[in-house]
Amino acid sequence: MEILIVDDEPLARERLVRMIEKLDEHNVIAEADNAEAALTAIDEHDPDIILLDIRMPGKDGLALAHEISALDCPPAIIFCTAFDQYAFDAFGTAAIGYLLKPIKSEQLQDALNKAQKLNKVQRAAAQTKPVSSSNTRNHISAKTRRGIELIPLEDVRYFVADHKYVTVYHCNGEHLLDETLKELEEEFGPRFIRVHRNALVSTKHIEAIERAPQGQFQVRLADTKQRPIISRRHVSDVKELLKIM
Repeated sequence: MEILIVDDEPLARERLVRMIEKLDEHNVIAEADNAEAALTAIDEHDPDIILLDIRMPGKDGLALAHEISALDCPPAIIFCTAFDQYAFDAFGTAAIGYLLKPIKSEQLQDALNKAQKLNKVQRAAAQTKPVSSSNTRNHISAKTRRGIELIPLEDVRYFVADHKYVTVYHCNGEHLLDETLKELEEEFGPRFIRVHRNALVSTKHIEAIERAPQGQFQVRLADTKQRPIISRRHVSDVKELLKIM
């Protein structure tokens, strides 16, 4: 599991890194010392789990957790704090764990293992979610300077979310949409696969996955030079899809 550590205390982050290095199947991919840096790291690295301190300068961990929970495909959150009075408030978020400092290795491992099991269950549920073909559109509506343009779903290669907007990339260009990535994923189901927290690609048009110059995996799609990046979190899902295509 890929882990992001968010804590304003460098020594606390270093201690968690050392503990995680001793655990199998878990590794730290990024660190952040405040809420804004954490959101940037989530967008860039798409972690599976966030180990999140509550008391931080500026926006605290509870406020950040509520913001993370509102994201499409949010990572799991495990709170790490020295103050147990926040435990009740933490239950109002999407957190799946609450660890009191000083954190013990056994407690950390149990929390991470729980998060890993939940992640597998959620992914399996998403892959088997039924889709009603009778209510599925064959076109995407996009507002342009000329009015409303209908983009055939067959022409769509992928969708990318950037903060409040979603861009659809298709054979004839790109347009902004008034829909969320989550809504598109729920409607079109297996016709698109999530390759990143911020991206859905057309399964029909996937030709291969390749290594990008920076080392990440990327998707090669038919009839476009664009290569959407696959986050570590979703590489296994895309590979499994290619095995059955």
